[in-house]
Amino acid sequence: MARKQVYDDIPGTFVFDAERSRQGFGINMFCMSLMKDENRKAFKANEPEYLKRFRLTPEQTEAILKRDYNRMLELGGNIYFTAKLGATDGHSFQHLAALMTGNTQEGYAKMMLGGGRSVEGNRSRSGKNEPSAFIAGGAAKKAAKPKAKPKAKSKSKTKSKSHSAKRK
Repeated sequence: MARKQVYDDIPGTFVFDAERSRQGFGINMFCMSLMKDENRKAFKANEPEYLKRFRLTPEQTEAILKRDYNRMLELGGNIYFTAKLGATDGHSFQHLAALMTGNTQEGYAKMMLGGGRSVEGNRSRSGKNEPSAFIAGGAAKKAAKPKAKPKAKSKSKTKSKSHSAKRK
């Protein structure tokens, strides 16, 4: 079982961290295989059989066959790799994003042009519309904290007169 992270509290977000990378290795290798035309043709000819080439869990196989992109991300898929599956099916990234947000392409474009999703109702899974634990815990404050100014270096590169006089 994966260790809980503070960013797991952010709704609709599956951060592609080291744990998800390990978990989704099979999904991502499958998706990367679709970069070759012969692999795309083999996959489209018999999807379930082609997927047997990769170390996939039954849940990952099901998500791929159903084209459940959000589930693929939850199971370790990387958005840029899973987009190759969408492209294999002839879909644009905007089409995939619309699917993943429960919108039509037109609705998704309008939402994004209007500034994206509202934060209301999307702040945290656990906090009843409070800021996520990640933000409330001060991570945002720490990230925004100005860096300390470096100490000024001496502008003089020559030795002082007294030091030179002592050497003579």
